Amino acid sequence: MKVEQIYTGCLAQGAYYIESNGEAVVIDPLREITPYLERAAVTNAKIKYVFETHFHADFVSGHIDLAKATGAQIVYGPTTMKMGFESVVADDGQEFKVGNVTFKVIHTPGHTMESTCYLLKDESGKDYALFSGDTLFIGDVGRPDLAQKVVADLTQDKLASHLFDSLRNKIMPLGNDLIVYPAHGAGSACGKNMSKETFDTLGHQKETNYALRADMTREEFIKEVITGLMPPPAYFPKNVMMNIQGYDSIKEVLERGTQALSTEAFEAAANETGALILDTRKAQDFAKGFVPNSINIGIDGNFAPWVGALIPDIKQEIL
Repeated sequence: MKVEQIYTGCLAQGAYYIESNGEAVVIDPLREITPYLERAAVTNAKIKYVFETHFHADFVSGHIDLAKATGAQIVYGPTTMKMGFESVVADDGQEFKVGNVTFKVIHTPGHTMESTCYLLKDESGKDYALFSGDTLFIGDVGRPDLAQKVVADLTQDKLASHLFDSLRNKIMPLGNDLIVYPAHGAGSACGKNMSKETFDTLGHQKETNYALRADMTREEFIKEVITGLMPPPAYFPKNVMMNIQGYDSIKEVLERGTQALSTEAFEAAANETGALILDTRKAQDFAKGFVPNSINIGIDGNFAPWVGALIPDIKQEIL
């Protein structure tokens, strides 16, 4: 069995590649799917499933492209949402075999109503790791206010109450030596108090994570998790809908977006099409000279969330 965390710093996001006896699963892939295909190619493994822990808000997932490229099934936990692509909606407790290991679906509503953790059992059937998505982070839990932007009758208090039950009834009874692999770490807008560590044992989290305090009442929990939340980025609901309804393939996007332009064509596009000019150089280089009316978001650092925050129209043409 091989378990690999593939961490993307600018999104503070962890995707996971798990392989056993010629079969593999990818959990919460990013839209650029090459890293997962390359890993499978090393051992000629077949990517059998793409497990999604929820409908992501902070990034567009690679679930659709990866399924098309490999024939893998896209799997979600329990949800009534109608997706714009073929997928499997699993039952709580349902198990999936991958090589010689098993994944068990654990429905953990709270961050969102479809939020799901995947419990990995090793070759001997022993609980080995929990891929906790945005339900449980290292040092924190998922914010309960995002799904209310998508589903009208949800409130952050209702979601926080669901999260309280999910943590106490589904996660905390699991063994202390279980490895917790979350979907995000420090720097993500999906929580408020995440550690820079990207994995931990569940036992240590029970000792140190404020949200897992055994003596905490429901009311105390709700107050604690909703207090101090910053407003979510405006692009979050748009990402959710793209992840539910579908999107253009990354290949098509790259083909459209990587065409070199002459100086004349660039100037014409800037003046005639309403395209936004995005300069991705370092700030000190931008300060020395720039194209009029351009904006500077350096490619180094938190490029993706800043672009999402400062360019709210997802159909905006960019030069």
